[in-house]
Amino acid sequence: MRKASAALGSVLFLVFVSGGAAVVVPWWLTGGRRCGHWWPPLRLLGLLPLPAGAAVILEAFSRFALEGLGTPAPVAPPARLVVSGPYRYVRNPIYVAVVAVLFGQGLLPARPVLLGYAAGAWVLTWAFVRWYEEPGLVRRFGTEYERYRRAVPARCPRRPPRRGA
Repeated sequence: MRKASAALGSVLFLVFVSGGAAVVVPWWLTGGRRCGHWWPPLRLLGLLPLPAGAAVILEAFSRFALEGLGTPAPVAPPARLVVSGPYRYVRNPIYVAVVAVLFGQGLLPARPVLLGYAAGAWVLTWAFVRWYEEPGLVRRFGTEYERYRRAVPARCPRRPPRRGA
């Protein structure tokens, strides 16, 4: 896949799939209602994961297109294994970042239903990765992916090892 078509596919997947999960579904779950009544400093904590998660999502999507020459969509996967950028810290940065965005959306407007949705998204993405995505990556990239999987955690970001370590 060429970079231009990979970028277009990634943008479409970002808007329709991730946008649906992180914007449309939360709006539907809350009925578009305004904020609840929680302690304001607790609600303000939602401002941390929202922009951080959004930035990671955009960075990870761009890496799929520009480095992997593919998209996050299973129908147009990357031709190359992407292990740079946020993928140096966690194997599934898009899933982690989407859950962070959902968690922030639950805190900021004080909507417990969105915190439950974030927890459900965490479980569903874990199952998807465990039983669909990782076996496919092992088949496609073999020992390259196996080495990467041993070196980088799936869900909890970590600091990359120092060079030469």
